[in-house]
Amino acid sequence: MLHRIIAAGGMLSRKTADQSAAVATSLVRATLGGIMTLAHHSLMVMGVAAIAALTLMFVKPHFTEHLKALSPFAAGTAVSDGTDVVADISSSSAPMDTPGQPIAIATSGTPAKLKQPAKIDLAIRKASLSDEQMVVSQWISRRYRVAADATHMLVSEAYKNAQKLELDPLLILAVAAIESGFNPFAESAVGAQGLMQVMSKVHRDKFREHGGVHAALDPVTNIKVGSAILKDYVRQGGSVEAGLKRYVGAAAFATDSGYGTRVLAEYRRLQEVAGRTAPVVSTVASSAEPAMPARPAGEAKKPAPEDKSAALKPIDRIDAGAVKMAAI
Repeated sequence: MLHRIIAAGGMLSRKTADQSAAVATSLVRATLGGIMTLAHHSLMVMGVAAIAALTLMFVKPHFTEHLKALSPFAAGTAVSDGTDVVADISSSSAPMDTPGQPIAIATSGTPAKLKQPAKIDLAIRKASLSDEQMVVSQWISRRYRVAADATHMLVSEAYKNAQKLELDPLLILAVAAIESGFNPFAESAVGAQGLMQVMSKVHRDKFREHGGVHAALDPVTNIKVGSAILKDYVRQGGSVEAGLKRYVGAAAFATDSGYGTRVLAEYRRLQEVAGRTAPVVSTVASSAEPAMPARPAGEAKKPAPEDKSAALKPIDRIDAGAVKMAAI
C-alpha cells in the first residue's frame, strides 16, 4: 500500500514538472514571438516613414533645410559652410577692389570671423573710365535702366578683359545686352546664367579658378568667362558671325534665328555711341540680316581680314569732342 502511494506521488511530481516546463516553454515562445512581431512592425513603419520623407524632400526641396535646422549640429555646420561660401565669393570677386572689413559671428564655441564679399569702389571706377567708356556706360545705363555705378563697373571690366583677349569690348557689351539686358542674375530655362548667359555646367572647368560654378552669377567672373568663351568661338569659327553662331549654340544648324543680327545691330549702336566709324560686318550666319547698302562707285574696297576678331582691337581712349550720344 505504501509502495503504491510513493509511486503515485512520484508520477504526480513528474507530471507537474512536465506541465511547468511546457508552460515555461510556451511562455518563452510567446514572448519571443511578440518581440519579433513588434520589431517587424516597427521596421515596416520606419521604412514607410523614410520613403515618405524622401518623397517629401524630392517634391519640396526646401523641407531639407527645416530638417537640418532640427539637428544639434546645424549651428556648427552653418558657420563652417558660410565661411567656405564667403571665401569662394571673395576669391571670385578679386578684381572688384578692396574687400570689406571682417565681421565676427558669435557661436556656441570660439567666435569665428568671416569676411564680407568684395565691395566695389565705384568712385575709383568712375574716375578711371576713359571718355569713350564713360559715354558707353551712361548710354547703357539709360537704355537698359541699370544704375550708373553698376554700368561703370561692367564697362570697365569689359574693356579690361577685351584688352587681354584682343577683342573689341563693345562686342562683349553687345553680347551681354542681347543675352541678359545687363541683368547679372538672369537665368534661362536651359541653365545659362549671368550677364553673358554662360552655360556654367558645360564650362565648369572655366569657373574652377573662380571658386566654382556658383560664381556664374558674379558679374565680374561672368564677363571674364563669357568673353573668353566668345573669343575662343570667334577664333574657331574664323569670323565674328561664326563665333556668335557657336556662342548661341547654333553651330550645327543652318541659321541662328537672327541672334547674330541682333548682336551685331547692338554692336553698331555701341560703336556709334562711342564715336567710332562702324565697319561693315557681314552676317552670313544670320539669315535675317538685311542687305547692306551698296558702296559708292568711287570708293576703294577695303581688304577684309581673314579673322575678324583680329580686326576688333579695343580703343583705350578717344577725343571727347568726337563722342556723340546716340538717341535711345
